[in-house]
Formats: sequence, structure tokens, C-alpha cells
Amino acid sequence: MHIMRRRGWEIPEHRATPEAVFLNRRALLGGAAGLVAASSLGRNPALAAEALYPARRNEGYTLDRAVTPERYSGDYNNFYEFGTSKTVLPAANALKTSPWTIKIDGLVEKPFEIGVDDLIRKVGLEERLYRHRCVEAWSMAVPWTGFPLSKLVALAKPGSGAKYVQFQTFLDKGMAPGQRQFFYPWPYLEGLTMAEANNDLAFLVTGVYGKPLPNQFGAPIRLAVPWKYGFKSAKSLVKVSFVAERPKTFWEGLQASEYGFWANVNPAVPHPRWSQASERVLGTDQRVPTLIYNGYGEQVADLYKGLEKERLFV
Repeated sequence: MHIMRRRGWEIPEHRATPEAVFLNRRALLGGAAGLVAASSLGRNPALAAEALYPARRNEGYTLDRAVTPERYSGDYNNFYEFGTSKTVLPAANALKTSPWTIKIDGLVEKPFEIGVDDLIRKVGLEERLYRHRCVEAWSMAVPWTGFPLSKLVALAKPGSGAKYVQFQTFLDKGMAPGQRQFFYPWPYLEGLTMAEANNDLAFLVTGVYGKPLPNQFGAPIRLAVPWKYGFKSAKSLVKVSFVAERPKTFWEGLQASEYGFWANVNPAVPHPRWSQASERVLGTDQRVPTLIYNGYGEQVADLYKGLEKERLFV
């Protein structure tokens, strides 16, 4: 007898979000992508990239709740480069995402720069259903499109001295009004250990809801680490550096007592100003219990053995 052993955060297929929810959207986008591919591939890189969406879903990543409708998640975003309001969509429209290159440097075999579209073609795309938990105690469930961060690590060929990966977002005060606020330590920096970066859940996102990533989500490429609070998932990346010392991250530099380097989700460890025991689900009137490591403990808890003296949950 073949026995299927499910991971702790997986659920039976019949309880997952029905494919019908996205069927019409996928059919429409699929048809449009076919037309784009036929008419534009090799001529217009931006349009050719759109032909890669929607990507095939990786069924190894399921949810315990319905996917958050885009009308809610698409208009409720933290993107401090464009202001402190959640409705940053109008301001984020100023973000110029094409052409866009990422610099890979630090303790690597050979530093290089690569365009996002070229990177996508090199590594391929898949769709994953992930929970997203904000430190502000709200959450959503999203169908991210992208590729494992470990694929970028493999391309970079880091040396043995690389212990951390640092992520840097764009810096353009003319385009992003929030970056004119002198009291923020721009540019936005985030970091992971090499072990975290190579964990299968760490994901570089280039799309959502079966299409390329809209600006307010962090276009054209962002990080998603679903077992951590959302501020760790840096948006609009322009540089990935492999370094020996732990990076001092954006929010850690601003207020280390409230926003530390690790920022793993834990309902039992409150934020200094509010409880983390439950979360408000976007698009609903529900508050649901928060899960340790946002429900991904089986996949990531071993990363922190021997680090119990660290502030793992702040």
C-alpha cells in the first residue's frame, strides 16, 4: 500500500481553492499569451515575458483558506517607497519596471548583471499558493508566480565565505516620493542566512494572479519568505549580494526593538505594541489564530536549531 505523507501545512486536495476560481482568468490570459507569443516573441522583450503567464501551478503548495481576491490584496499594500498609506497603487504607477536589471555581487565566483526577463527565461516559472502574514497582524493568501531563490543562488556560485544574502531595492527619489523622507534609512535592505535562502520555500516572485507582478506588489521582482513577517519580503529588487556579515536591515536600522533580523512568525511572541496571537484575513470579517512560522514550521524549524538565544520572533 502506498501511503502519502502530507506536510504539516498541506491539506487534502478537495479542500484546496477550487481551480474554477481561476479558470476563466487562466483561459483568457492563456489565449492572450498565445497571441503575444506568436506575434511578438523575439521582438519586444516585455511582451514576450508576458507570454510566460500564467505559469503551471506547483501542486505541492496548498492552502488552508481561499485565495484572497485580487480586488482586496491589490489595493492594500505596504510599499513605503511610495508612501505610508495602504492605498499606494496610484503612486506606485510611477515605478518604471522595464528595462530592469539585477546586479549579483559580493562573495561570488564572478559578479554579473542580468535583466529580469532574461533571468526568468533562464530559470523558468511556476505558481505557488502561499500565506502572507504582515507584522501588523493582517494576512492574505496569494498565488505567487516565480522561482525558488535557490536557483538564483546556484547561478551566483557563492564562495564558502558567504554566510548571508543581502537584498537591495531600487533608489530613485524622483520616482518614489517616500524615499525623500530623510528619516528612513534608504535604500530598503533585507537579508537571509544562506540556509534560509536555500530553503525550498524561499521564492523570488515575478507575478501574481496568473500575470506579471503589478507595481504595488513590488514589480518586477520581489522576495517571498512565507514563514516570516511580510517586511522581510523585499520588493522591486535591484541587487542581491552574498556577504560574510549579517546585513543591517531597513526596519532593524529604524527600530530594532520592534523589527529584528529574523522576524519569524510566532503567535506567542507579541509585537511591543500589539498581540500576534491572531490575524485579520483581508477581504473577510474573520480573525483567525496565527500559526507558528505561519504554518510552515515543518519545513523551516530546523533552520533555527542552536539559535535559541537569538531574537528569532521579532
